[in-house]
Formats: sequence, structure tokens, C-alpha cells
Amino acid sequence: MSYTIAIAGKGGVGKTTISALLIQHLADTNGPVLAVDADPNANLNVLLGLAYEETLSDIREEAKKLTSVSLSKSEFFDMKLQEIVVEGKGLDLLVMGRPEGPGCYCAVNNILREFLLKLSKNYNFIVIDNEAGMEHLSRRVANDIDRLLLISDTTMIALQSAINAFNTAKKAGIKVKKTSILINRSKTPLSDKKLKLIKDAGLNIMGYIDFLEEIRDKSEFGRRIGVIKNKELIAAFEKV
Repeated sequence: MSYTIAIAGKGGVGKTTISALLIQHLADTNGPVLAVDADPNANLNVLLGLAYEETLSDIREEAKKLTSVSLSKSEFFDMKLQEIVVEGKGLDLLVMGRPEGPGCYCAVNNILREFLLKLSKNYNFIVIDNEAGMEHLSRRVANDIDRLLLISDTTMIALQSAINAFNTAKKAGIKVKKTSILINRSKTPLSDKKLKLIKDAGLNIMGYIDFLEEIRDKSEFGRRIGVIKNKELIAAFEKV
């Protein structure tokens, strides 16, 4: 059974960058990994050095219009899922695409869950890069999360956003076995007030990562990040 890690946090805190680094680390040490880009503003592929053509949302829209009597929606999804998974070294990428529009997608989402579960059996890890909101996880990707990893920098607004994502996941009924917060771009220790905020929310800090120019430069120019041998990163990832 694969181990599922969902990553969330405020925009701009390095969430997708940390996701790419974790995916590359796991692919290098414990692959294979299924990377799922569940952010409507999909760009995880850039940092992984991969390109995609279609998303799960594209398949969902095609399935809605399916009129063939010789091909069921289940058969259609089975066929198309194999086509849109992008293969990499030790990892594969699946891009969710834009969220649902008006109308009921219950039947389609049930089919999606079924086939994503089937697909996940081929991987040791599933890493899901989310937007800050977590509501769609229980509908579209996974009902059970082994680790919810919240990414924040040292600002109060980013910490509060991470806590809000944690509370949203609980309200959405997502089963989360363990939740941690990772402090990115850490230049100074957190104040007692911020530490108390985290503790009162029922969260523990998994680790601190200093600002790294190597990561900044690759991210800024849209280059594949790859595996970065940094003691803080490795120490944090080994706790996942």
C-alpha cells in the first residue's frame, strides 16, 4: 500500500518547491513516486523537469460529453489515465487541472477515485501538491492521508494560513493520520507567540529550512530542481 503525503500552504511560501524537493528525494531513495499536482495553477511539472499535455480535469470534461454506446465511462477513464500520466526517473506525474465548474460531478468523481486508487498501487509514495484549501481532496484525490505536511515561512499570516488548511482538512472529513508543519526560509527563531499559536492548533514543527540560494535560483528561472544534498532538508524529509 502506498504512503500518501498531502502538502499545503499559503501561496509564496515555497510549497511547490518543497513538494518537488521531497518528490525527488523519495524518488532517489524510496521510489517509485506518484506526484500529483492538485493546484489549479499547475507548475510542479516545471520544477520536476517534466511536461504534460492533458489533465484529469480535461478527461472529466470529455467524459461528460461521452455518447459512445460501445465505451463506458469507466473504460474511458481507464484508457485515458494511462495516457496522461507523465513518466520520469523514479517518479510519474499526474496533473489534476482546474476545479469543477457548475453542475454535479459526483458520478465522475467516484470513477476518478476508483481509478486513482488502482493507479496508486504501483507506487511506494504518493505526494500531492495542493492549493491552500483542502476541500477537494476528499472528493477528487484521496480519502485517507498518511501525512499532511503544512509549509509555512516565519510570517504570522503564513502560519495562520497553514493552520487554516489544517482545520479545513478536518472539517472536510479527510482522514489524516499525522500532521506536521515545516518552516521554510527560516532566518530567525520563531517568537514565543508564534510557537504557542502552533502548539495551540495541535501541530508540531517537523523542521526548519534556511533560505537556500541554489533553490531560489532554479525556481526563479523555471529549472528542474533535482536532488539537493542539504542537511536540513534531508533531516526534515527523513521524518516524513
